[in-house]
Amino acid sequence: MAAILMAERAPANGRVLVLGAGGGLELKAFAEAQPQWTFLGVDPAPAMLQLAEATLGEHAARATLLEGYIDDAPAGPFDAAACLLTLHFMSREERRRTAAEIRRRLKPGAPLVVAHSSFPQAKGERDRWLSRYAAFAAASGVEPDKAQAAREAVASTIDLLDPRDDEAVLREAGFSGVSLFFAAFTWRGWVAYA
Repeated sequence: MAAILMAERAPANGRVLVLGAGGGLELKAFAEAQPQWTFLGVDPAPAMLQLAEATLGEHAARATLLEGYIDDAPAGPFDAAACLLTLHFMSREERRRTAAEIRRRLKPGAPLVVAHSSFPQAKGERDRWLSRYAAFAAASGVEPDKAQAAREAVASTIDLLDPRDDEAVLREAGFSGVSLFFAAFTWRGWVAYA
């Protein structure tokens, strides 16, 4: 989905910024979908970048992997960007600042695709969704005590936002055309344009 949304505006030989490159699964998927794209993958964890290089395999030559955060990324300009399963680890203000820094590195009109945990946070709603998160994990084969421990870890360590707030963060960062393209239980994905 992310590759399709980015390819709507990025040229065939586009340069793509991937913030939170992790183990390289999205880099590999993007490289397979678009054989002429080149990538800058940014992640703060050296071990994850080593895994990303291995995961990329034959596509590794098309990717530059950079240890760091958005402030360490070059100015670009990039034709597209993705930030998957990353923003929910940041406070609201850090998300806004990070999104603004991504936008600053994009060509005008370039797409940004984000996806992360985002669900209603109103009183009562947050606990209900956290319980659903744990129930889904258990239904998927995770031992119930581990699913409950994961629920508690998410509740106490991740600064989750309501989907409306996540959209507002992107607009505040200067993006336009913010549009939801994915929603599955506690996960949401948006595309927006610089």
